[in-house]
This record gives sequence, C-alpha cells and structure tokens, in this order.
Amino acid sequence: MTDIDPFEVVESESIPGAVLEVVQYKTLKGSDDLDVAEKVFFANQADIHLKMIRVKLDRSELLIEPGALYFMKGALQLESSTHGGIAKGLMRKFMTGETLFQSRIKGTGEIYLEPGFGHYLLVNIDNDALIFDKGVFHCASASLEVSPKMQQNVSSALFGGEGFFQTQVKGSGVVVLNSPVPVSELLMYDLAAGEKLSVDDNFAFVRTASVSFHAEKSGKSLFQSVTSGEGLLQTFTGPGMVWIAPTQGVYDKMKMMNSIANLSHSQGSMGTNT
Repeated sequence: MTDIDPFEVVESESIPGAVLEVVQYKTLKGSDDLDVAEKVFFANQADIHLKMIRVKLDRSELLIEPGALYFMKGALQLESSTHGGIAKGLMRKFMTGETLFQSRIKGTGEIYLEPGFGHYLLVNIDNDALIFDKGVFHCASASLEVSPKMQQNVSSALFGGEGFFQTQVKGSGVVVLNSPVPVSELLMYDLAAGEKLSVDDNFAFVRTASVSFHAEKSGKSLFQSVTSGEGLLQTFTGPGMVWIAPTQGVYDKMKMMNSIANLSHSQGSMGTNT
C-alpha cells in the first residue's frame, strides 16, 4: 500500500469542519479489455479526466443524494432521512424530481463520491440562496437546505424552458453542482439592480435567488419576435448573479448525426444558410 495521493486537486472550497474538493486522475492507464483501452487512450489524448468529489470532514456533516457515495474512510456514519420531514421530502420529489430521501454523512474522515467524466462547480454561499434545474445538485455541506422553488410568474413556467419548479439551496455553506460544461467555459455575470441579461436558449445554468426570471418577447411586438427568428428570450433581472453555459448548445448539437456539417454553416433567421 502507498500513501501517495493519486489525484490532483482541480478546485477546492473550505468551511469550518469541511473541505470540499474536485479531484481527478492525471491519466488513466487503461484496461485488459482492448475496447476499453481504446476509449481510455482517446480520453487521455483529448485531455478528458476521470473526476470525483472528495470531502474531508472534521466533526461535521455532508448532505448527498442517495447512491452518490463511492467510498469513505474514517469515523463516519451514513444516515438517510427525508431531510425536513415527509411533507418536504414528497414536495421535493414530485416538484423538482430530486429524490425523496437524502443522505447525511457525519463524523471525521474522507468521503469520495461516484466518479465520472463530467464537470463540477463549487459555490460558497454566505447567507444566500441559489436556484437551478433538477439534476444539477450533487452534494452540500449539511448547513444548507435543499427545497423546491416555484417560478415567480406564469410566463417563466410555461415558456422559460425550466418548468414550474426548480431546486433551491439556501443558507451558508458550500454546494457542489453538476456543470453541463467545463467550469472554465461558464460565464458569470453580476447584475446590478434592474440590469437585464437575455438568453436565446436554455443554457442559463444557475442564479442567485435575488435575480428575477421571466420569458419575454425579443421584439416590441409578437410580430417582431416572430420575424426576428428569436421568439421568446429567457430574461434575468438583477440584482444578483447568473451563471450561463454558452457552449452547452454546441456540445448538444455535436452529439447528433451530421452535427459537424450543420455547425460549419450558420443558420440565418429564416433557416437559410449564410
């Protein structure tokens, strides 16, 4: 056995009693299966790393989704509960799609969550709240509360692409979110009071609760919105912060057949090549 850490730390956030880290293997060494080894080779060539969340607790607690635990070491205890009672658990389940039960790990030691090739965003919240879509939550310090958040108006619920309910995390602590793109490709905007950010797609990733969200016409009239080819825009009004993932739509298109050919020609407002 060796005490050498096989991981490199990509990002880290610390609070009293806990250190939350994104760690990754520098390279993967392959498998005795040639098909797997081929995939590993191309992952290494593309600089794609296997990552996981590592949490070091010192007489503290961590809140995770059930099934997220990979392994843990130390004087740690795993407990599952509805986190706030059965009513809040059912509301979270049916309104945001999150699980009915949530797991808490208490004590002192190291926790490793399920590895993957995805991306993670660590946010240190200080008496504030974040709002995001279902499936984005990964884990959080136990001082934070996870609950459903209803949209503020009908337009955002029907036309904003986010649904009637999203997930809210509030309090003080660190939350880890599943990012749709590498963190280096996220754009973060700190909006002043009354300042607007309009997005012509569903790639707004997360926002602080002080930011209002609604869908609005891209033009002054419905006719202008239709003829401009833009339609309704996701509009965020400050004060507060908004994270967007502009490259998400490009990656989604690249997964589709003939995607590279389609991306090589920009589409005009009326669907014609330009």
